[in-house]
This record gives sequence, C-alpha cells and structure tokens, in this order.
Amino acid sequence: MTTRQTGPAPQDAPAAITVRELAFRYKAQKEKALDGVSLDVAAGQFVVVMGPSGAGKSTFAACLNGLIPNFIKGEYGGRIGICGRDPAKERVGAMARDIGLVFQDFEAQLFSTNSRLEIVFGPENFNVAREEMDGIIAATVRTVSLAGLEDREPSTLSGGEKQRLAIGSVLAINPRIICMDEPTTDLDPAGKQAVFAIAGRLHDKGLTVLIIEHETEEALAADRVVVLDKGRVAADGRPADILRAVDFFASLGLRPLQVPEYFSRLGVAGEALPLTPEDGVAAFGAGGFALDGERHAALLAADDVREDRYGDPVIDVRGLEYRYGTGEPALRGVDLAIRAGEFLAVVGANGCGKTTLVKHFNGLLTPTAGTVTVGGRDTAGSSVFEIGREVGYVFQNPDHQIFADTVYDEVAFSPRMRGFAAADADRAVKEALRAVDLEGYEAADPFSLTKGERQRVAVASVLSARPRVIVLDEPTTGLDHKEQRRMMELIKRLNDAGHTIIMVTHTMWVVAEYAHRVAVMRDGRLAKYGRTRDVLGDEAALAASSLRVPPVVSLANRLGRTLLSVDELAACTRKAGG
Repeated sequence: MTTRQTGPAPQDAPAAITVRELAFRYKAQKEKALDGVSLDVAAGQFVVVMGPSGAGKSTFAACLNGLIPNFIKGEYGGRIGICGRDPAKERVGAMARDIGLVFQDFEAQLFSTNSRLEIVFGPENFNVAREEMDGIIAATVRTVSLAGLEDREPSTLSGGEKQRLAIGSVLAINPRIICMDEPTTDLDPAGKQAVFAIAGRLHDKGLTVLIIEHETEEALAADRVVVLDKGRVAADGRPADILRAVDFFASLGLRPLQVPEYFSRLGVAGEALPLTPEDGVAAFGAGGFALDGERHAALLAADDVREDRYGDPVIDVRGLEYRYGTGEPALRGVDLAIRAGEFLAVVGANGCGKTTLVKHFNGLLTPTAGTVTVGGRDTAGSSVFEIGREVGYVFQNPDHQIFADTVYDEVAFSPRMRGFAAADADRAVKEALRAVDLEGYEAADPFSLTKGERQRVAVASVLSARPRVIVLDEPTTGLDHKEQRRMMELIKRLNDAGHTIIMVTHTMWVVAEYAHRVAVMRDGRLAKYGRTRDVLGDEAALAASSLRVPPVVSLANRLGRTLLSVDELAACTRKAGG
C-alpha cells in the first residue's frame, strides 16, 4: 500500500467544484441531510469523501449533478458551481459532460444488451460521430480493464466487472469530473484495488475525481480527505493528517486505520504514528517493542480449546460440482465438512463460486455431481422446505427477502408456515426480535427501517424457525463500521448460543476478528481451508486468490506472529526486555 503525499492541489489551480452553504432537507424528514456544507475542489484533485451512514455523503453527490433538486425534491439552499455552472439550474443530462456520477447501486445504471453498447450510450446521446465510437470503446475498456468483454451481456459479468463497466459508461462521455458513490461496497479486495487504481489513472490524466467511501485504507491513495458528519464538514485535509486521528474516527463510528490505532495504544502519537504495515515494522523496532511468546501461545491454546468443543459434522460436502446450464462448472470437486458450533467464513474473488457453494447448504441448488448432506439428509432428495428446518439462509440484500407489511408478520411467517401453534409462533417471534435487538419494532413497516435494521429483520425471520445452521451472504455489505460491528456482534452471540454460522464475505477484518475457520474459493475450487489464524498467516496463498489480509494482520505477520486484531496484537506487545 502506497501513500500519496501530494496534498491539496496548488492554490492557483482553478476550482472544478465550489460549494457554498449547501443545505438540503428531504420531504417528510425533520433533520437536514446537508446543513451548510462549504468547500472548494481544485481541478485535478483526487478527493475521498467519508462519513458514517446518514452523514449526507450520497445526498452531496446527488447535488453535484443536479439530481437534487431537479428530480429529488425537498428544501434546497446554498449554491454549487461545477466548472462554472450551477447544476440546480441546468438539466441533469446537460451536466453529464462536466460531471459523471457512478451510483452506489451501480447495477441500476446498466441496461444495454452488451458492454459495447453500454459504453457508447452516452456519446450517442451527445451526437458523437459514429466513426469516433470504436476509438472511444477501445480507450474506455483499456482504462477500466474490460478488454475482451466488449460483447458480453452486463448481467453475465462479475460484480467487479459490472462496477468497472458502470465507471466506463460514464468515462466514455469524457466528463471533466467523475464522482463515484461507494464504488467498492460489493467488491472483493482485488476489485477494490482495481477501482482505486482506475481512480489513480484518471487523476494522473488530470481529471477531478471524487470517491465516496467507507474503507479508510483506500483513502490513503487520495490527495485529500473530506469527512462529513450530520450534514456538515467535520474534517478536511491531507489523508496522512486526517487518517492519523484515531479517536476522531472512532467517535464518528468509522473504523480507524488499524496500524495507527495499534500504535496509539502503545502511546505513540502525532506524526510519529505509522500508517501502513511497512512503516509499522520500522516504528515497532524503533520504539523498542517486542512480541510476548507466552501471550501468543495462550491465544493458540484458546484456538485448540474452541475447536475441541465442536460437535459432529452438520454439513458434509463430497466431490461437489455444479454447472449453470451448459457453461463452465461453477464448482469443481469441493470437499468440505462443517461441524456443529463452527463459525466458517467463505471468501474469495467475485465470481469464484462462494454463493453457489453456500446455496447448496439449504437446498436452493442441488449438485450436478457429488453430494451435499445436511443433518444426515441428502439435499438432492430433499426439498428446500425440509432442509430449511436445519439451515436458515439470510440473503445479501435484505430487500430480496422481506415482503410483509409489519416486522412481526415478517418474522412470524416461517413459524406459521411450519405449523407452529399460535402461542409457540408468538414465542419464537419474540425470542428472535429480542436476539436481534428489535423489540418494540413489531408494528413497524420493515421498508421504513435503515439498511442495518432491515438486515436484522432478515436475520430474525430466519431465527424464528430455530435452525441449527445459519448461512449469511455478505451480512455487512452497505453498512458503515458502527453498523457492521453491531451486526457481527449479533452473529457472534448467535454462534455462542450454539448456532453454526456460515458467512460469505469480502470484508477481511470481519473474517479475522470473528471467524473460527476460513474456506478460500478460487475458480470454483476450494483453494485453502483451515483455522483463521493459519489461513491468514499465508499471505501469498491469499494473494493468489485476489485476497489481502487486514493491515494489522499483515504487520503482525511481518513481525513473525499471526495475530488477528488490534486487540490481539496490542495484548501480545511489550517493551523489549520488559
């Protein structure tokens, strides 16, 4: 990981974006989403905008190209200049040559029948000559690394490829500014790196780039970080300065950079705080620190004790192969045994077979070859309803799972379908809502809740059927750090209460801090499987599967021990000779 230390653009650089006292309140909302935001962005700057959920980040992005107030109505105030034009007074389409916006839900931006047509849609609408189109397509696919995929239907692309296509469709218009709203939310670590690499290339070409992002590590690549909180600018400056403010980030519910957070625990402060694992190794030696072998051994012993407590296998996979239609196999010869009480993370690059694998665990898919046995029952001869008694499945997007008018009816659906007596169904609903901290929400419309609350409703709707195994597909996607932590603590409590947990995720700090074991998928095969500490200790093998360990784990590995969190590394650190 490298750090750009260029800082803000020169003072004499012309302003690409000027914002003065920008305010906006959505209809039917009491509080303002934006409340007096003022800032300038110089032409050619690379700016990352950060903040917790509800800080106003997406609202700010929608103001930049005129979606607010021209399409999204509400109480609007202040003014914006985009290359000298006021987007509030222009048609949204007319602003596209000045600023291109890649939405948070990037799939909603894709509608053409192949990638080539998706890329040229914008230029066609601006009457670009047909003879120029081939050159635009070639330049765009080169910039966003989609060469060879020009004739593919967007729906057949991986998540990372779709994201890059959405970026490419905006770039093809050749805007002077590009703004991406949380572009890495659904991407694996390699996909996140690819998006920021694209941003870096655009920046190097002189474009003004704004990225709205939760991931603090990635912000190190920017010229400047702007932090929003409660609709206001809470911080604005160089990444190296802003990202060292560990306590400030924690106070906003954002995840601080792990390496400076660790060294701040050791009493290091200010500019002496290293930002990267590489710098951390030097600071560790210069500070006279050492790792305590006895404390590390105690952690390994605790891993042994936990594993000894697992029960018999509840899911057994043998020679599993699966093929969608007549295409290439999505799964190839997977062997896996998951024991009662485990907390298993399934990780890997986009499109490697993670979700295909776990959909076999509750019968949503049945093997093309091989067997999957759940609780002693072969899934090939069983219905989803039957397997669902053992395995509950929480989808990545809770809105694909929720359908009832009230939270109570949503959570009661499964017990009622399974023939629970009325009193037993009511008891199951109350227990499930208590488990997910949603008591008192029974009469609420699920779709009026926040994304984190809807995710917890989806978990409760699975819990109420009292399955032994719970599968969660990307349970932290789209949540800020505070919500991610709350969701993961809930899942940990369920595991501690006896549920076997299987979680698909791209969020590697979540894997490190919560999972007991890790299954790494690559090209439909099980590339690596074992205890979390063992798997994350092999960074080279993970890199081959397009994965990166969290920075604090990388630092610990460089120091000779695999430690999985800031807490673990700090607990095992002492002064040399002490």
